[in-house]
Amino acid sequence: MSFEPSDLRAALERDELFPAFQPVIEMRTGQLMGFEALARWIHPVLGNIPPDQFIPVAESEGLIGPLTEIIVRKTFACEALARSSYSVAVNISPQQLLDAGLPRMLACLAEKAGFPLQRLIVELTENMLLDDVQGTKGVPAELKALGCRLALDDFGTGYSSLRHLHALPIDVLKVDQSFVRTMTSARESRKIVASVIGLGQSLGLITAAEGVETREQAELLQWMGCDLGQGWLYGAAAPAARMAELVAQQQFPVAVSSRLSEAAMSLEGPPADRLAQLQAIYDGAPVGLCLLDRRLRYVSLNRQLAEFNRVPVLGHLGRTPREVVPQVYAQVESAIARALAGEPVTGVEIQKPPAAGAEAQTLMATYQPVRDEAGEVIGVSVAVMDVTERKRMEQVLRDVEAHHRSLVHLSPHVPWVLNARGEVTEASPRWERITGQPLEQALGNGWLKVLHPEDVPPTREAIRLCLETGAPIDLRYRVRNGNGKWKWMRSRGAPRLTEGGEVMAVYGVVEEIEPAEVAGANYVI
Repeated sequence: MSFEPSDLRAALERDELFPAFQPVIEMRTGQLMGFEALARWIHPVLGNIPPDQFIPVAESEGLIGPLTEIIVRKTFACEALARSSYSVAVNISPQQLLDAGLPRMLACLAEKAGFPLQRLIVELTENMLLDDVQGTKGVPAELKALGCRLALDDFGTGYSSLRHLHALPIDVLKVDQSFVRTMTSARESRKIVASVIGLGQSLGLITAAEGVETREQAELLQWMGCDLGQGWLYGAAAPAARMAELVAQQQFPVAVSSRLSEAAMSLEGPPADRLAQLQAIYDGAPVGLCLLDRRLRYVSLNRQLAEFNRVPVLGHLGRTPREVVPQVYAQVESAIARALAGEPVTGVEIQKPPAAGAEAQTLMATYQPVRDEAGEVIGVSVAVMDVTERKRMEQVLRDVEAHHRSLVHLSPHVPWVLNARGEVTEASPRWERITGQPLEQALGNGWLKVLHPEDVPPTREAIRLCLETGAPIDLRYRVRNGNGKWKWMRSRGAPRLTEGGEVMAVYGVVEEIEPAEVAGANYVI
């Protein structure tokens, strides 16, 4: 049994939603550092409804603003949290990055509750960030001006991670829990976690891991140098009533393995050991990384970049990109020059010519100026990822779309789609050629306006039966064409059901028929 959007709207009006607080721990010491406030909803009939069910509904129904306001207000009002000095993180929807009123709302709630915004961390979900990075920079900048810190959540799950990381003023980099939970059993997950932590350290960001459930995971994350952790190992999210208990605890167990040496576990270990650890992270990254000095010579690079360039690591050191990869350098020379002048450059697409017996590659690169303590640019940090498969799939999807559009355009039928409310959401442009009714006017229930008045009731009844029972649609009706004459049509469709058996959409086609095909037939079959 599922809830309706009206249930969520009513719950918001009744102020039923509330935050649950999950501890965030410093992994090396076990010290409590803060909390993440997670939205919770206990339905009076359905019981606990998970956030991954009601958050998308709130976003699609335009309720995410009121929901966020309730969670933030109750978070600031938590007495045990307010009396402490701990930070608290709240999640905001990608839609709200375009809401100029968000910073003002947070500031007003904080002022009313007396909660310092310097203790607030606003989490942005990486795999749902909008493509228009420039258009979303205003709100994060205002939040930073208010004193809030920003965290990039689920890092590594989207194609545009590096672009968002460089474009937005991020303070905390959070490793997605899907990688953390599988890192002890899947080598690829370990490589991704190591690369994210290494990238965060190189950029001076705090790194945090979500979904820490076992001591083995915690040990590995500590060895990699991850700063913070949260998950079942340290405690599930708890309601405000338990916050006094959590705040009083202050200290949580530290997962230390005898299998790991003191040098591997300590940030103050011997330099040679630390260098070996960092090199392992550097080499394990699935992203090509390198550092160029002011003379654009390779100072260091990882194996992935060497593989991209098809040149051994030692073949790079002391040489310039112009010497090592001249065809690539011609495409990125201006971007490197801009970075050397102090400007971060992201989203540079590189077309690599194919090697013998191999396909061409498409790479995406970012160039970040590297500065010394005085702020002077001393080199350029380069990160490169292979987006060949992504580009290939994008082209395949464009080709498939063009193919189907051609088929639809040439077909004598009019394909259509109804939503769960019985409204037309999509239809072929052929409808306009048959009826003279512009397609935009036919959407929703507008298409019923060109039906013969006698045929509208049975048509509505057929749609109602389909939505309520899942019965297929097969009916005949008359439509007025562009010349004002009536033309017989036959419409057939079948529902698409959810796993619970509910109709989520109806797909069908309309075709022209001769009057003889109607004789003796019911309008609705």
